[in-house]
Amino acid sequence: MSAPEAGSRPGIAGKRIVLGVCGGIAAYKAASLTSALVQAGAIVDVMLTDGARHFVQPLTFQALTKRPVHASVFEDWSEDFFGHVTLAREADLLVVAPATANTIARLAMGMTDDMLGAVALATVAPIVLAPAMEHHMWHHPATQANLDLLRARGVTVVAPESGRLASGYQGDGRLAGQPALLGAIRTALGRQGELHGRHIVVTAGGTQEPIDPVRFVGNRSTGQMGVALAEAAIDRGARVTLIAGPAVATVPQGPDVVRVGSAVEMQAAVEAAVADADALVMAAAVADFRPRNAAEQKIKKQPGQETLELSLVRNPDIVAGITRPGLIKIGFAAETEELLTNAARKLEGKGLDLIVANDAVATIGSSTSAATLIRPGAPPEALAEMPKERLAARIMTELVCLLPRQGGRNGAR
Repeated sequence: MSAPEAGSRPGIAGKRIVLGVCGGIAAYKAASLTSALVQAGAIVDVMLTDGARHFVQPLTFQALTKRPVHASVFEDWSEDFFGHVTLAREADLLVVAPATANTIARLAMGMTDDMLGAVALATVAPIVLAPAMEHHMWHHPATQANLDLLRARGVTVVAPESGRLASGYQGDGRLAGQPALLGAIRTALGRQGELHGRHIVVTAGGTQEPIDPVRFVGNRSTGQMGVALAEAAIDRGARVTLIAGPAVATVPQGPDVVRVGSAVEMQAAVEAAVADADALVMAAAVADFRPRNAAEQKIKKQPGQETLELSLVRNPDIVAGITRPGLIKIGFAAETEELLTNAARKLEGKGLDLIVANDAVATIGSSTSAATLIRPGAPPEALAEMPKERLAARIMTELVCLLPRQGGRNGAR
């Protein structure tokens, strides 16, 4: 049976995020984070502490969110807004960024004499805390004890980065970068998703088969699809291992990332990762052949030489070689001819539960894909061309349907 389209896309889009901004120099970075969340489709309500208003103004966040900015726990209530009660009840996530040492201490103590403290104590939504402060304040035992207490209560702490601080000194305490913050936000929002408690292994990008120390046999795959699949799995609450080839320039925050170069390296990484996994999504474009012998030194062209012959040997078929009972396997078929015939042959020959077929030339390197889903014993289902992020979400919906609804990990299908 075909999986239905998700009614509301997992991830940041459509989620209500309450953002608390505290009084540190990093407060100006909260405007960029707010903009990114709004652009991702979130509904953002901003709270500014008294200290934050010394660094940033409410109008900045009003312009970005098109919503009121909250500054006082004593602000007026109305028929449809009950101050901190409404913010706490409607929040899908509370984010505090930057979080100062003072606010961290107040949250650990449960103090509620400002809007941020009141919302934090009243909400049942997940909380993400992103500290930013001077090096010695960050490492002080009092700060670390307060953070340990908050972690014990389920708060996600996004550790600060090391670098140049506002004081001019080098050290720990810089607010985590926006990719790390957005990754933590996506992970926290997906914590109760349909794949919560599941381990999903995703492969991405092409492999590079060495000819000599500087040359290789490869393909044009960028790994966009694999990265989108890893993000989509995180959005649904999965623990994700992303096995990424060399061409994958940027990996998302959240998954455990294993970097590999060749097909043989990817095979070893996949076999290790699937030992306790629920599903393998094989989106990598693995080279079918590799040079029989890679030269130890750079191959030099010789005077009068017009040709160079390479002897190639077949690489292992990674996904076909994984035969562990109970593991769901999803593969991809990027073809240049007889798309459905070749994809159906791979579905059966590799023992897959689902294969995603698409035109290799049109898809590799593109941000969109026109795919056809092929399942055992069912007619192919052609999908309209769509962004790879949307296709990844659809594939995760398919995976949810394939996994057993009840029972332990790797139970009967």
